[in-house]
This record gives sequence, structure tokens and C-alpha cells, in this order.
Amino acid sequence: MISNVGMMDRVIRLLFAAGLFYLGVGIFADSALGVGLDIAAAIALLTSLLGFCGLYQWLGISTRHTTPSP
Repeated sequence: MISNVGMMDRVIRLLFAAGLFYLGVGIFADSALGVGLDIAAAIALLTSLLGFCGLYQWLGISTRHTTPSP
């Protein structure tokens, strides 16, 4: 599994996951929407921690910056 998520993308995903988790557990608790938000938060958190996004790979996208070799 090759990393295809850059550092800024990972930070944004972490913040996004925190916001979704807050909405799912706090505001929309005990509802189907709350469960959906928690699942989306878990996916965002995992892709951020692993540095790999299956959707990015499928679409051929990479936000990871690589240094060119001389």
C-alpha cells in the first residue's frame, strides 16, 4: 500500500473527522444521521492515520509530494 495522501491533506482529514465525530456523537446522537456521521468520521480518521485513500488510488490522485531524484 503506497501512501497517496499528503501531510496537509492528512491534517485536514483529522480536523474533518473531529468535526464529524462531534456532530455524530453530540448534536445528532441516537439517530441514523449520527451513526452515518460517525462512520464517515472513522473513515476520514483511518485514511489520515494510514496516509492511504482507496478512492484517491482508484481515481489516480495523489496529494503526497515526492522529491524528484537527480
